[in-house]
Amino acid sequence: MKKTFIKTAGIIILATTLTGCIGSNAVTGKVMKFNVEVVDNRYARVGVNLLLAPVYGITTAVDYVVFNSLEFWTGKNPISGRPHIFDSKTDIHFKVNDELDPSLRNAPIDPLVNQRTISTGEMKKIDNNTIQMNITYNTGETGILRGIRDGKNVNYYIDGELISQTTIARLEYLQES
Repeated sequence: MKKTFIKTAGIIILATTLTGCIGSNAVTGKVMKFNVEVVDNRYARVGVNLLLAPVYGITTAVDYVVFNSLEFWTGKNPISGRPHIFDSKTDIHFKVNDELDPSLRNAPIDPLVNQRTISTGEMKKIDNNTIQMNITYNTGETGILRGIRDGKNVNYYIDGELISQTTIARLEYLQES
């Protein structure tokens, strides 16, 4: 029973990690938007960018592990509300949809029920093991996304509910990539 649970959990983690690499990177985009809005000089922006380098590493990892995975499986990014890049309408070279079962043409999970998107997010360091983003949604509601280091792992919570976990080694690998 325990081995079955471990295998199932491993498959779920692998599936979300492999699908999470591709997406709109909405959290990182919010940091980049902040970076550009801080100052009007391109050289000063480089300086801000260098100061934000650790933040970019964290936000990229959060995008890859959490938000891009949600975007892939639901077909819509929970932060930006935009459709997943794989659902873009473009000129195509090979048509396969006509040959597939209709259930294989769209995202398998309905987008989040409340259809809210993040309007603003303020990231802050709580302590050496905790980083937090205070979120305001387009509906006026607020929430908290928190990443907490626990030994060799980082656990991600939204409003106190565990939503994902990764390892420090994986985050370091993503930061180097």
